[in-house]
Amino acid sequence: MKSNVSLRITLVCNTAWAIYTYRQGLIRELVARGVEVTVLAPRDRTFDLLGAMGCRCIDLPVASKGTNPRDDLRTLWALFRRYRSIRPHIVFHYTIKPNIYGSIAAKLAGVDSVAVTTGLGYVFIQQSRAAQVAKKLYRFAFRFPREVWFLNRDDQAAFVDQKLLVHPERARLLHGEGVDLEQFAFTPLPDKPHFDFVLIGRLLWDKGVGEYVEAARRLRARYPQARFRLLGPVGVDNPSAITRDEVAAWEQECVIEYLGEAHDVRPFIAAADCVVLPSYREGVPRTLMEASAMGRPIVATDVPGCREVVADGVNGLLCEVRNAESLAGRLAQMLDMSGAARRAMGERGRQKVAAEFDERVVIEKYKDLVRNLTGVSL
Repeated sequence: MKSNVSLRITLVCNTAWAIYTYRQGLIRELVARGVEVTVLAPRDRTFDLLGAMGCRCIDLPVASKGTNPRDDLRTLWALFRRYRSIRPHIVFHYTIKPNIYGSIAAKLAGVDSVAVTTGLGYVFIQQSRAAQVAKKLYRFAFRFPREVWFLNRDDQAAFVDQKLLVHPERARLLHGEGVDLEQFAFTPLPDKPHFDFVLIGRLLWDKGVGEYVEAARRLRARYPQARFRLLGPVGVDNPSAITRDEVAAWEQECVIEYLGEAHDVRPFIAAADCVVLPSYREGVPRTLMEASAMGRPIVATDVPGCREVVADGVNGLLCEVRNAESLAGRLAQMLDMSGAARRAMGERGRQKVAAEFDERVVIEKYKDLVRNLTGVSL
C-alpha cells in the first residue's frame, strides 16, 4: 500500500466512554497523521467529545449485561455490516463482546483485526456456566485476529494455560495502555485538615466498592479526619453494576461521599491524599497509573493488573482481595504514616510510571503494527 493512501482504522468497544477515557493519546496521534478513525460503540455522552477530536462515531448494539444469543448475534451482524461498508484497514477490538463477536465479524468481512484484552473481568473471576461459555467463545474467536494483545502477564498466562489461543505465537504483551505523563503531571500532596481517600472508576461490585464501604465503616470512629469518596458512573451496563439507590444509602449513612462522574479526573486525584482500588481483577488499571503519575500513594488488591502498578511498600500498599478487614488495615496504615513517608511513596510512584507506563511507548506499538500490516508508516 502506498503511504499517501488514507488509512481507515476502527476502534470497537462496549462503551464509547472507555474509548474516550483511555485512548485519547492514540486517537490524537492517528488523527494528526491523517487516519480516518471510526469508533463503534453504544451511543453515550462521549460521542460529541470523540467527534470533536476528529472521530466518526457510529452507534453499536451491545448488550453488556446479557447472555441472550439473539442479542449477541445482532451485535455480530451489525459489526459485519459496518465492516463491509467502512472497509477499515485494521480494526482494534476492546472488551469481551467486541473481542469475541468483532473478531468473528472481521474475519467474515475480510478485515484485519487485533484483539486487545483490557481485563478478563467476570470470565476469570466467576466459575459460572456463562464464564465457561465465554471461554469456549474466546477459544473459537481468537483464532482470527492477526494479534492478541494482553495488558498484563497474568492474563496472557491464563489464556495460554487454559489453551484459549489456537495461535499462541500471535500473543503480545502490551504491559498496560500507558498514561500521558504531561497531562497527568506530578502534583504535590495537599496540605489540609482532612485526609481524603478516593476510589475512581465505574461503580461495580467487582471493583471492590463493597469492601471499600465496609472498610470505611470500620475506620470512621477511629479516624474522624478520614473521608471516603467515590468518583465514577453508577448503574452502568454491566452484570456487576451498583445502583444509584445503593450509593444513596451509603451517603445517608454518612459513610461515603459520592462525587458523581467527571470527564477530567485530575482535580479529584490532586485533591486526594490516597487513591484506592480494591478490584477483584484488572488489565492494568488506568486510574492507578494516573494516580501514580500525579504522585499519589495507592492502596490496591494483590491481584493481576493492580500489582503491575503497585509495588507493595514502595509506591503503595497491597491488601487481600475480597477482604474488607485487610483493606481497612492497609488504609489505617496509610493514615498512620508520616506525611514525609506518603510523599516519598508518591514520588516513587511517579518514577515507576515514567519508567514503565509512558503512553508514548504504547502508541509506538500501535504504529509498528499498522506499518507491519499495511506497509504505511505513521
